Amino acid sequence: MGGLYSVYIFFAVIFTVAVPLMFPRLKWYFIIVAYLLALALSFYNYDVGLIDINMAYNCGKVALFILTTMSSKNDAFIIGVIGYGLIKSMVSISSNLMHDFKTGHLAFTSPQSMLLTQAIGMSMGCVVAPLCFFLFYKAFDVGNFNGEYRAPHALMCRNMAILDVKGFFTLPQQCLELCYEFFTFVVIANLIRDVSPKRADRWLPPPMVVVVSFLVRVYFSIDMCVGNVMLDV
Repeated sequence: MGGLYSVYIFFAVIFTVAVPLMFPRLKWYFIIVAYLLALALSFYNYDVGLIDINMAYNCGKVALFILTTMSSKNDAFIIGVIGYGLIKSMVSISSNLMHDFKTGHLAFTSPQSMLLTQAIGMSMGCVVAPLCFFLFYKAFDVGNFNGEYRAPHALMCRNMAILDVKGFFTLPQQCLELCYEFFTFVVIANLIRDVSPKRADRWLPPPMVVVVSFLVRVYFSIDMCVGNVMLDV
């Protein structure tokens, strides 16, 4: 366990020096805060890896708000977006690692051989992935909202950073009221499920299952809806 922490600190020192050189607005102390947040959130996301959901994107959104709040308004956008990418990437590894351990267990693969092959694959990815990205970035108009490759996730992160800087008044009308109402509904629904008899549980939809449809994209929600209707019919 001590060796794992040593490796984590080693890479934290490297990134604390390297990232501010690539993005001068992102000061070294923001990298330290990002690594501390990633360490805490990774334990939570490791448990989430026991199922088939990776909450790294949501953890990155929380970190985005924290980092933009700590920074000045002029640098809040760039700091929030870069910090989001750092924390999302680090936290995602914990859940993916848990998924791989489950796959290795089902395939009767030893953890040592799995980690060794992962290390080889990640070493290759450090070279191949940046080359593929820059090839794609140079060949196509990435980020153009009117083009074919609009990068919608980047646009969402940008809007979240703007929201944190300018305040909640930039949200659409009645947005906060709807959030309050749905939050209250979730609390009440969970309380009803906890106190109701077991026979009545099957008629009360778990709020977490309802939330999943808002986390995934529209095409997946529609496909799941149609598939379940066909299955029940």
